[in-house]
Amino acid sequence: MSNMPEFKRHRRLRSSAAMRSMVRETHVRTEDLIYPLFILEGENTKNEVPSMPGVYQITMDILKEEVKEIHSLGIKSMILFGVPDEKDEQGTGAYIKDGIIQEATRVIKKEVPEMLVIADTCLCEYTSHGHCGVIHNHDVDNDESLALLAQTAVSQAEAGADIIAPSNMMDGFVAVIRQALDEAGFTHIPIMSYAVKYASSFYGPFRDAADSTPQFGDRKSYQMDPANRLEAMREAESDMQEGADFLIVKPALSYLDIVRDVKNKFNAPVVAYNVSGEYSMVKAAALNGWINEKELVLEKLTSMKRAGADLIITYFAKDVAKWLSE
Repeated sequence: MSNMPEFKRHRRLRSSAAMRSMVRETHVRTEDLIYPLFILEGENTKNEVPSMPGVYQITMDILKEEVKEIHSLGIKSMILFGVPDEKDEQGTGAYIKDGIIQEATRVIKKEVPEMLVIADTCLCEYTSHGHCGVIHNHDVDNDESLALLAQTAVSQAEAGADIIAPSNMMDGFVAVIRQALDEAGFTHIPIMSYAVKYASSFYGPFRDAADSTPQFGDRKSYQMDPANRLEAMREAESDMQEGADFLIVKPALSYLDIVRDVKNKFNAPVVAYNVSGEYSMVKAAALNGWINEKELVLEKLTSMKRAGADLIITYFAKDVAKWLSE
C-alpha cells in the first residue's frame, strides 16, 4: 500500500531470540532466589507434603546432603521453618538453645559455611494452639508475645543465623527484636521483616508443611485484610522506622501492586514471597498436563521481579536454578 499511514515498528526488537534477549528489561537470577526448608526432628525421614508435590519435611541427617545440593545449584540463601515434636502454650521450642531451627542452622553452617541462613522468627509452629503469640481470652496478647519473639531472635542469632525474619505481624515486633539483637551484641544481623503479610487463603498448603494451623479462630486480627492497600504502606513505614533492613510482601502473585508500591516508596530490598498456594496451583495444573510448568513459573517469577521485587522466596527455587543453568 503506497498510502499506508505512518506507525511505529516495535516488532523490530522482537525479531529473534537473540534480539529479544538483548533488549530484555527484567531478569530472574539464581542469586535472587531464597529456598524454604521444613526441618523435622528425628532421623532418616523425608516426608513429602501431600498438598505440595516436590516439597519435603526433612530431618537433620538428610539436611546435610540437601544443603550441599542447594549450594551446588547456585542458590545462596534459604529460610528455615521448624516442625517440632512437642508444642506448648508458650511456643518454648522456638527459643530454646537446642531448638530445631537453632540445631538446623548449626548443621548448615558446618556443612556449607557460606550459605546465608534466614531464620523465620515466629511462634505458630511451636504453640499448641497454632497462633503466633501468647493467648489470653482467645486473643493474641501483642506485647507479651513480643518478649518471646525477641528471645527467639537472639537464640537464632546465637546459633549462627545470618538474617532474622520475623513473620508474626505483632505491632512493634521489629523495634523489640532490633533492640534485643543489639543488646545481645548482634548489631550486624539484619532483619528481613514480613512487613506486609495478608490474611490470605493462599497459605493452606504451608500450614500442612509446617503443622501450624490455628486450633481456633483465624489470624485476621493480626494479619492484614487483603482489600487494603494504604495499610500496607503504614505497616512497611513502621517497620523501616523501627529498623527493618528488608521488606517482605506476602503473598506475591495477587499482590504485585503492593510489591510495586513498596518498592517505589522505600529505599530497602523488597522480597516477594511466592507462597505455598501459588506453588501448589501450578504443580496441580502441571501434573494434569494443563500447562508448561517451566514457562509458567519463569513468567510468574519475572512478573514479581518486574513489579519491583529484588528477591523471591519460592518453593520453585531448585527447579528454577536448574532451568536457568540450561
